Amino acid sequence: QVHLVQSGGGSAQSGGSLRLSCAISGYSFNCIAWFRQQPGEGRGPVAIRRSGDLSTDYADSVKGRFTISREYLQMNNLKPEDTAMYYCAAKTSTYERCSLTSGEEDYPYWGQGTQVTVSA
Repeated sequence: QVHLVQSGGGSAQSGGSLRLSCAISGYSFNCIAWFRQQPGEGRGPVAIRRSGDLSTDYADSVKGRFTISREYLQMNNLKPEDTAMYYCAAKTSTYERCSLTSGEEDYPYWGQGTQVTVSA
């Protein structure tokens, strides 16, 4: 049985850092993503990682500040606009379909979500 269990997150001041964890058990996926959902909006991807070649990709809004690894999302230089609920997601995918263009409907497995709040 597959489980994605998230931890970390919480509150930080602008310019601070937080680290989110996503512990995956039950299967080894080749495509891991982090999504975020801001109030009144749908979930959008902010980072993806392909386990085959360890390549990553980031949304422009977080590029240079966030780093995705096998089990973590390191968030540095946080901004108030990063305030959101964050979710990890996993799937088995071709290289091409493990990308920021894949929406939430493409991921069958999800963590429970964790709130990140950044104050100015």
